[in-house]
Amino acid sequence: MMHILIAPNAFKNSLTAMEVADAIQKGLHSSKLNCTTSCFPIADGGDGTASLIIKKCAGQRIELHANDAFGRKIPSSFGLIDQGMTAVIEMADASGLRLLKSSELNPMAASSFGTGELIRAALDKGVNKIIIAMGGSATVDGGCGILSALGFTFLDAANQPLKATPQNLINIQKVDASKVDPRVANCAFIILCDVDNGLLGPDGAAAVFGPQKGADAATVKLLESFLSKLARIADQQFNKPLENLKYGGTAGGAAAGLHAFLNAKLVNGIEYFLALTNFDQELKHADLLITGEGSIDLQTLQGKGPFGVAKIAFESNIPVIGLAGKVPLEPEAELLKYFTVLTAIGNEPGTLAEAMQNTGKNLERTAHYMGNMLHFSKQV
Repeated sequence: MMHILIAPNAFKNSLTAMEVADAIQKGLHSSKLNCTTSCFPIADGGDGTASLIIKKCAGQRIELHANDAFGRKIPSSFGLIDQGMTAVIEMADASGLRLLKSSELNPMAASSFGTGELIRAALDKGVNKIIIAMGGSATVDGGCGILSALGFTFLDAANQPLKATPQNLINIQKVDASKVDPRVANCAFIILCDVDNGLLGPDGAAAVFGPQKGADAATVKLLESFLSKLARIADQQFNKPLENLKYGGTAGGAAAGLHAFLNAKLVNGIEYFLALTNFDQELKHADLLITGEGSIDLQTLQGKGPFGVAKIAFESNIPVIGLAGKVPLEPEAELLKYFTVLTAIGNEPGTLAEAMQNTGKNLERTAHYMGNMLHFSKQV
């Protein structure tokens, strides 16, 4: 009997990874295919990563309040794994885009301070390692909000302290680390990155992610100027060059900022997630892998979740079906190298909003058809 491993990413702004896996599983079991299935929802550093890690590692969730991107206290949380010695923090749970109304977006005034509060609370629990999933942030502050919560002070030319938001940090001239929480020196920081963009330039944090967080063309230039100054200070004061740092643009440059000032290690989110959760052991029992995400295209190969699992399956000679809301009309050979079958789940023509509303139904229907096709292929 065929065993199918279902390992999708979340469909952004539509379904969580677990909801996607459940829909696919339901569709398969309603088909004529005689199979067994197991669900292994995945995450690559984006929204939902921390929750999945906490669940898969049998961790404990700690509830607390923290500031959102505009300084309003909101309910938040983080997790503890490894017998309480490792904290798992999701930046989006405090400084996330999904916590804000679209009319509120303003990256010049948004701060990652709340994520720093979560880090501080984790240090209070005695952890010696902190894993931070950085996807889905509402900020382009280079992580300065986080750093300010940990005791870093940002100074202007007159040595006056600046509030840690880009509209003030545009005047930054130096960083004072004399009052930093001493516990950070004895804590390892691991940043899970879901993009590999650098900090600066046309593919950097301001240019690529600024507009997603509410920046117009003029604001993008201001953000780029601030991040350039921060990079220069990191290099000159702390001997941490950031301009060519892979993953540095993650979360509006927060990855670069934490690398420079907390010595954080930046890693590919999906690779770290799969290693931490022992995905390869689950895959050993599978005859077929089904994965998915809102869109699967060439960018998927730059380290997104579906590519992470497809790559391991490819190396194990296990066929892969990729399901997505959107796929290329003519997929490139490099995509088809890893995805044996790549198909869109849409049915009749409709708006993007309608498609997102019907994601669950479309996944279930598509999986049902896939199951029937696999069943009848055995009869031929």
